Amino acid sequence: MPLLDPAKPVVRWGVNHGLPRVLLRAAARRGDVQGRLVADAAGGRHTFEILSMLEEVRARGPLVRTRIAYVTVDHAVVREVLTSNDFRTGIAMGGSGMINRLAQWSAADVLSPVEPPSLLVTEPPDHTRYRKLVTRVFTAKAVHRLQSRTEEIAAGLLDDLEKQADSEVDLVASYCGLLPVTVIAEILGVPLADRAKVLEFGTAAAPSLDMGLDWSTFRQVEAGLRQFDGWLTAHLEKLRREPGDNLLSELVAAQEDGVGLTPRELKATAGLVLAAGFETTVNLLGNGIALLYEHPDQRALLRDRPQLWANTVDEVLRFDPPVLLTGRVAARDTEVAGQRVHEGSIVSTVLAGANRDPKVFVDPNTFDITRENARDHISFSAGRHYCLGAQLARMEGEVGLRMFFERFPDVRLTPGAERRPTRILRGFERLPAQLRG
Repeated sequence: MPLLDPAKPVVRWGVNHGLPRVLLRAAARRGDVQGRLVADAAGGRHTFEILSMLEEVRARGPLVRTRIAYVTVDHAVVREVLTSNDFRTGIAMGGSGMINRLAQWSAADVLSPVEPPSLLVTEPPDHTRYRKLVTRVFTAKAVHRLQSRTEEIAAGLLDDLEKQADSEVDLVASYCGLLPVTVIAEILGVPLADRAKVLEFGTAAAPSLDMGLDWSTFRQVEAGLRQFDGWLTAHLEKLRREPGDNLLSELVAAQEDGVGLTPRELKATAGLVLAAGFETTVNLLGNGIALLYEHPDQRALLRDRPQLWANTVDEVLRFDPPVLLTGRVAARDTEVAGQRVHEGSIVSTVLAGANRDPKVFVDPNTFDITRENARDHISFSAGRHYCLGAQLARMEGEVGLRMFFERFPDVRLTPGAERRPTRILRGFERLPAQLRG
């Protein structure tokens, strides 16, 4: 008897999360380092708490074969895999077996950041075409023009915080989340009344990058993606009818050789830009505030040498990156770090590990805002999938952190901070503070 449509979400969860969840847990119980790494990254554990496992991988060599896949924390190997044409994004079920057929049958009818035509998981020639159109809109000049507006937004949010200076505040809810979502919403022409909704969508969809979600989280993620899909469809239709002075209106109209993005490609690209435009920056700001609070000597240095703020942002990105790891699949038989890697093999590139490679960074476990090569981190990935919003994130990070500590130099973080429960995206869900320490 054929399965009924209501069974599709159950099958989709089983193929994409339930089975990987069982395999990862089994590997972790057997002591597999990659299984342990993925398991320990869940539940909001701090990046610092998984350092011992990263060093365990490093001690075993530049590319380590585990029960699950290959894993690397080596800076050179991570960069090689991310830039090589021998590897592709996405983890598709191969062959014509039952699991692959079930995955195809149960595929969702709404867009997801981990399914085509998302820029995260497409490859040339489609990826080249999408990226070229988006890059024409999100230029360095466009980001530079946004800096003064970002400073205005930050000043307004800090004014609001001043009114709460005598009570405890959650910095994620009242500042780290609001600054980037307000900036990206203005860039993309999102009405003021819809911005809180967009922030909720992004928070709900954030775990979609993870593998091995439990059933409850999976249902919440799918509900969030479906709501976001509906809202974005209506928003794009409105911009087609009434284009405004914003970058998303430009993207709607953008063409290359007379060809623009299809409606589905446009929605996938706009959705990714909107979500990625603030999700990782929320983490950057929260991680940066926590690190600078924990290192008063570095704060003192910034008071004396404010020209170090740009480098400080890169050191925050290196030391506690907003994204823990990313994966690639071998598109053909190839060789990496002297090892034969067969077609279809998965390689997990741990960005947080590469950023602590002692061959590249002197005393890598020390937070040092004067580090001369802090910008050599790989927190924005590398190669053709290098983060499109890297310049925007750096600018927002510098403005947001500098203005916060200029306004509240004596801030005191109070008990109750909580890390996000996601594996891939790394940051704070709550960061309570007393603004007048």
